[in-house]
Amino acid sequence: MCKKSPVVGYVSLIKEGTAGKMAALNWKPFVYGGLASITAECGTFPIDLTKTRLQIQGQTNDANFKEIRYRGMLHALVRIGREEGLKALYSGIAPAMLRQASYGTIKIGTYQSLKRLFVEHPEDETLLVNVVCGILSGVVSSTIANPTDVLKIRMQAQSSTIQGGMIGNFINIYQQEGARGLWKGVSLTAQRAAIVVGVELPVYDLTKKHLILSGLMGDTVYTHFLSSFTCGLAGALASNPVDVVRTRMMNQRVLRDGRCSGYTGTLDCLLQRSLHPLWSSNSQP
Repeated sequence: MCKKSPVVGYVSLIKEGTAGKMAALNWKPFVYGGLASITAECGTFPIDLTKTRLQIQGQTNDANFKEIRYRGMLHALVRIGREEGLKALYSGIAPAMLRQASYGTIKIGTYQSLKRLFVEHPEDETLLVNVVCGILSGVVSSTIANPTDVLKIRMQAQSSTIQGGMIGNFINIYQQEGARGLWKGVSLTAQRAAIVVGVELPVYDLTKKHLILSGLMGDTVYTHFLSSFTCGLAGALASNPVDVVRTRMMNQRVLRDGRCSGYTGTLDCLLQRSLHPLWSSNSQP
């Protein structure tokens, strides 16, 4: 009887290990994550638009946004719908969906895949593993999707009477500001994503695990909704100051020669804001 070569056995082990790792990197988290992100974006977009309008108002260095037009989220929803039409509440929905198709897909898919590379079974996950995987996936996905974020914010900030389509705004930004305009605020976007994902996804996992293991709730749709609500609230509270600065930096126009009438940088934007306005609206992922 012929004995199996040690080399053949070693190669077999390598193949099995590689196959195991590749199995962890399956496509399902990416597809499901992208679909879930797009669906959530469509359902909550009017709230996201009011968030942007609230964050950019009251800028003393920009005449277009100097006036305080909205007293809060509900007032903004009613006033925008009344003055600009209900269609205006979905201004920028195209780049928002494109953003979620890229950012949401990569974020959730990468997060789940990274966790399986660190630990094989979900019950073995720790807070440190979840936070590290969340931060890494958030930074990578937000950096890639930054141009769609700039487009979304610019279109949300415009009045419906002067707004163009996604392609028109893309061309306008590129012609006026160059490729750098599409990557404006990328460092702030990465910081915000690191905070949001580093808080949201671990809080979601920990909340769901606690509810199930403690016997308070089973693995039902209600458990997932409660976990999602908790993690969304935590992520919004943690990231809103960075989100206000990021939105204002992305919204200001810079010409090719570098001239800009707005903020000179992140620190300048922070110095011109008091502590309270940094929480001037709820943030969204």
